[in-house]
Amino acid sequence: MRVAWNALFLGQESTGSGQYTQELLRALAQLDSENEYLLYTVWKPGVFSQPSLWPLRALRTPFTSLSDNLAKLWFEQVSLARACRSVSVDLCHVPYFASPLCPTVPTVVTVHDLIPMLLPLYRGSVLVRLYTRLVAAAARRADCIITDSLHSKGDIVKHLCVPAQRVHVIYLAAHPACRPIEDENVLAATRGKYGLPPRYILYLGGFDQRKNLSALLQAYARLCKSLGDGAPALVVAGRLPPGDTPLFPDPKRMATELGIAHRVVFTGWVAEEDKPALYSGALFFTFLSLYEGFGLMPLEAMSCGTPVLVANTSSLPEIVGSGGVLVDANNLDQIAEQMVVLVRDTALRQRLAQDALSQAARFDWRDTAERTLRIYNLAAGKQELTPAPDSLTA
Repeated sequence: MRVAWNALFLGQESTGSGQYTQELLRALAQLDSENEYLLYTVWKPGVFSQPSLWPLRALRTPFTSLSDNLAKLWFEQVSLARACRSVSVDLCHVPYFASPLCPTVPTVVTVHDLIPMLLPLYRGSVLVRLYTRLVAAAARRADCIITDSLHSKGDIVKHLCVPAQRVHVIYLAAHPACRPIEDENVLAATRGKYGLPPRYILYLGGFDQRKNLSALLQAYARLCKSLGDGAPALVVAGRLPPGDTPLFPDPKRMATELGIAHRVVFTGWVAEEDKPALYSGALFFTFLSLYEGFGLMPLEAMSCGTPVLVANTSSLPEIVGSGGVLVDANNLDQIAEQMVVLVRDTALRQRLAQDALSQAARFDWRDTAERTLRIYNLAAGKQELTPAPDSLTA
């Protein structure tokens, strides 16, 4: 079987779609020696170079020198569909919410979440809303939809009006490098690189409104009030937003207004190779997001044996399971109380660390690839089969 891939996000591992593309392709390369994979991306001026497991083909568009957004749209809706037809592929996989409205071959699309449809702040301009309507209509025409969690499947079935049997849950996994780092020299080097104290609570992720940094900072301020000088630092890792808007509120401003700026360390961008040590060195990881299609950051932390404190919203309880502490993301008293408990109770952190490792071990990129291949065969009509049930244990 010849499988075409929309590889637009290949090499962009700082994005969720980029991580998914890179890790799934790597797992497929290790598992699948029978099928042929053709990777496509949009052509851009200059020297084209992109790391790839298979040859990567760049397709030109009429808008290359005029608009990146129009070039991307043309590639997604026209160039890729034409390429699939011209080289007679059996199947096309689009690993993000942008499959062709008029596909020329059987199509599988991965819809990680429906954030642009469900959260008002994320709906964007009129043009962005039109784009969302376009890709939503296109997803309804796909032969199979893959999504990251049962929660996202429920959203897709409800809001895209797609029959449940066409939506298949296939869980993601953490990067293979995410494992416990116990070498004190490595941990100390990472702390030195980012200016971290020996004891810290960690947040790593985005800074858009749904990440709920406001609640985290307010709860941490209450922890500082409870523990005084015994409170560990709060490390907020990731590239900060350039401004201060309703969609991207400035966490530094919030920390200053709460009087805790001197206790919060903002690291800025963190290199991928430093993340395992950053996770491993934390007392615990906290993630109070209001909506996640999967929740990769908590899983990465759990894979490093780090206790996690997460919101009991959207897909997070499904992914974290019994491997962490769940809290009401809007209940500041409860969040602060659980933070204090985790700081004080070493035995609890040790038990949660083991629970986190056990839960994280249930997610594996090989399993993700195996389940994805089943969907390929289903969509291409190569064999009659029933995909594995939507379950971690199936």
